[in-house]
Amino acid sequence: MSVTGRPNLRRRVNEIAFRQAGYFAAAQARSAGFSYQAQKCHVDRGNWDRVDRAFFRLPEWPSDADDAFARWSVWSACTGVVSHESAAAVHDFGELDPNYIHLTVPNTMRKNSSGVVLHRAPLTSSEIESRPTFRVTTALRTILDLATSDITQEQLNSVVADATTRNEVTEIALHRTMDDF
Repeated sequence: MSVTGRPNLRRRVNEIAFRQAGYFAAAQARSAGFSYQAQKCHVDRGNWDRVDRAFFRLPEWPSDADDAFARWSVWSACTGVVSHESAAAVHDFGELDPNYIHLTVPNTMRKNSSGVVLHRAPLTSSEIESRPTFRVTTALRTILDLATSDITQEQLNSVVADATTRNEVTEIALHRTMDDF
């Protein structure tokens, strides 16, 4: 590899990591031109932090409240959408305080981890909002997911009250959608 190629490789992996709160997967580094041996060297030299198996983060990346959402999004190959209790937290609805990150992933995803709760279901683009480093279910979809989960009625009422008070969801849309759900 020429000396002029290294900055280009570094730039490519940084572009990926910058879109994902500093996180990137080994497969993404590989597609940017880093062999698995080069990835190990970057970890050994302290250029990259190993977060998990085949999963890295730039060490100088500043911490943020949404880091966990970005991390699990990258872990899911960016197919996961923050949902259920976690989406309520992102939207600041109710007071659910989830112990785990909840992601809705495609039915075909076979990965599992004890650090995340996976919900397998198809989502349409109209049920998803994009945030800078992850995607989250819309307010309406979040309420629908929570209505079929094991939260209490009091917690669900709190989520709905917050969403309707902030005009994130109208009661008419909520009733209409609940009838079809």
